[in-house]
Amino acid sequence: MTDRHQTLALLLFSAFVAVTLGITTWVSRRRHGSAEEFYAGGRLFSPMENGFAIAGDYMSAASFLGVTGLIALFGYDGLLYVVGFLVAWLVVLFLVAELVRNCGRFTLADVIAARMGERPVRIAVGTSSVTVSVLYLVAQMVGAGSLVALLLGRTSEAAQAWTVIGVGALMVIYVSLGGMRATTWIQIVKAVLLLSGTVVLTVLVLLRFHGDIDRLLLTAAERSGHGKAFLVPGLRYGGSWSARLDFISLGLALVLGTAGLPHILSRFYTVPTARAARRSVVWSIGLIGGFYLMAIVLGFGAAALVGPDAVRASNESGNTAVPLLALDLGGGVGSTGGAVLFAVVAAVAFATILAVVAGITLASSASVAHDLYASLRRPHARQRSEVGVARTAAVGIGVVAIALGLLARDMNVAFLVGLAFAVAASANLPVLLYSLFWRNFTTRGAVWAVYGGLVPALGLVVLSPVVSGSPGALFPGVDFQYFPLQNPGIVSVPLGFLAGWLGTVTSDEVADEARHAETEVRSLTGAGAV
Repeated sequence: MTDRHQTLALLLFSAFVAVTLGITTWVSRRRHGSAEEFYAGGRLFSPMENGFAIAGDYMSAASFLGVTGLIALFGYDGLLYVVGFLVAWLVVLFLVAELVRNCGRFTLADVIAARMGERPVRIAVGTSSVTVSVLYLVAQMVGAGSLVALLLGRTSEAAQAWTVIGVGALMVIYVSLGGMRATTWIQIVKAVLLLSGTVVLTVLVLLRFHGDIDRLLLTAAERSGHGKAFLVPGLRYGGSWSARLDFISLGLALVLGTAGLPHILSRFYTVPTARAARRSVVWSIGLIGGFYLMAIVLGFGAAALVGPDAVRASNESGNTAVPLLALDLGGGVGSTGGAVLFAVVAAVAFATILAVVAGITLASSASVAHDLYASLRRPHARQRSEVGVARTAAVGIGVVAIALGLLARDMNVAFLVGLAFAVAASANLPVLLYSLFWRNFTTRGAVWAVYGGLVPALGLVVLSPVVSGSPGALFPGVDFQYFPLQNPGIVSVPLGFLAGWLGTVTSDEVADEARHAETEVRSLTGAGAV
């Protein structure tokens, strides 16, 4: 890219970082140091503010970079991610949001431990939450590396590495100094920027085709090299029985995974009441739905105007389709309009990554401190001590995410997020639903449900084409691939539910009917909620 691209994009990056660091510094001077302030922002956010923050948290690099890239490369089959990501919010709205807000305090484990043996449940759910968060963080790191590779040139692997390290350092600063309040405002600012940038690009794409959607789709199909096959199912997931099963597996993970994501569930504790939590979800569904409709236009727009070959030449997985589309819409390489629009889109994408990693890091560090640390070392840890551990945990999680992000830098970010969704749907969702709705659920059932979904999900990923045995694998030079599907959800999600049922029916423990009744009343009415 030209010097103008680099200079403009770096100036806009710097402006966003300066604003967000200013927010963090301002909040850090006003915080009281309590666990409620650090984990939940004092529960002071309105439904609209929290709805924007949820949308900012959810519209990640996978949405802005990965999904549009997959649509540009594979047409109709890339739409599965859009449908899955959006439909998942109906599960959250009807089954999770209000009940979780009433039953918990800071983390998912609070909900489960309300009627179970606290220590084993907190250790299991805390371990699962940290695992999901790290997988999600890796996708954001890969997105950051792809952006800088496009900005500074593919030969600069050192630039990619330093960018990933820089993103990790910033997320640690955001979480350690500002906690949930700073993270929430960063996500709100980012949501506004992302939605504004997406609206501008969508309008420009539609203007290029004079508002004719049919012409846009036909041009995309023409340039794809696949003709009408680009606009019907099967290009990516229709070649064989395993590809079709992969399609079903991915859809299952996307639809069920959102309700088990720790950083999404923790957002429901930042509002004062369950009603506010439900209204937050309604706000977020509207914002996220509008965004994904525009993402479809951008994906096909990239295929029609840039072309899949040019997208692949820039990034094999398609992560740079939107910045390349912006460059074309602005007038192409060397034009002032192209340089400006490219820089704006790159900066918005970078802002997206920073905001999302801050939210995920906060949720995972809360799980380490509030669940794992308090259970394993000091069951009666004081709040200030627990918050200190959370800040330290943010550093450790940042280091792990940076290392894995460097390892997986050539993979599609939407695909990587799909793996995180699969683990969340396999390990977190079964134990959450059983705890809320099954009267006879026991502690053993809860622990088995978590590990019965978590271990198979991770094990099947290790034995899948994602890790070895294929050209795009993490380790293409070796082959220990025994599981044919890239996404484990079709196997691991049922195993999580089965393990929870089996652990309960084989347990000698008698379920505490009184505690279940208390949890049921609290979840449905809010009586006694924090």
